[in-house]
Amino acid sequence: MQDYITIALPKGRLAEETLSLLEKLNIVEKGCIDFNSRKLIFEDSKNKIKFILIRNMDVTTYVEYGACDLGVVGKDIILETRADVYELLDFGFGFCRMCVAAPENFDVTYYHDMRVATKFVNIAKNFFQGKGIFIEVIKLYGSIEIAPILNLSDVIVDLVSTGETLRKNGLKEVETIMESTARLIANKNLLKYKHDRLKKIINTLEENL
Repeated sequence: MQDYITIALPKGRLAEETLSLLEKLNIVEKGCIDFNSRKLIFEDSKNKIKFILIRNMDVTTYVEYGACDLGVVGKDIILETRADVYELLDFGFGFCRMCVAAPENFDVTYYHDMRVATKFVNIAKNFFQGKGIFIEVIKLYGSIEIAPILNLSDVIVDLVSTGETLRKNGLKEVETIMESTARLIANKNLLKYKHDRLKKIINTLEENL
C-alpha cells in the first residue's frame, strides 16, 4: 500500500462534502465511500487513494504522525490540537463560528477565575489570556450548553452554526472568537515522499476552488 495516498476524513458532513468535491473533480471514483457502512477504511483502487473515517479531533494526529498523508478538518481543530502539519487549502465549506456563550442574564463582563466549559481548552485559554483574564476551564465532551444552566460554568466556548441550539437552551452569543472552515492538511514528511502525486491532487483542487 506504499503507493497509495491515504486521506483522513472526519465522520459526518465534512467527509461527505469532501468526497463530493473529489468526485466532481475526478480525483476519485464516484461512490468509493459507502457512508451507510460501518467500515472505517475505503479504497479507490483505480486512483490508488485510501480513505480513513475517524473522529474530527483525531484527524490532525493521524496526519501529523504519518498514518495518513492528507486530512480534511476544521480550522478550529488545527488550532486546538496544535498539530505540526502543513495547512494547504481552505475548502470554504463546513463554516461555523467559535463563540463565547452565556445565559441570557449574563452581563457580558469577563472576570478572573470565571469558569468556562468547553472541549476546546487551548482555544479558550488563549482567547481569555489575550484579554488578560485568568479562567478555570472545565473540559466537557458534549452537551456543553447545559453547563451554565446547572451552574457548572459561568460561560461556554463552543462551535456555533445557526445559534438555534443556544437559544433553545436559554443562552446567547457573547463574542465570536474565530470563524472556521474545512482545511486540507498534509504530513510534513510524507509530502516529500509522495511529492508528485500529492502535488497533482493539490494543484487540481487549487485550480477549481
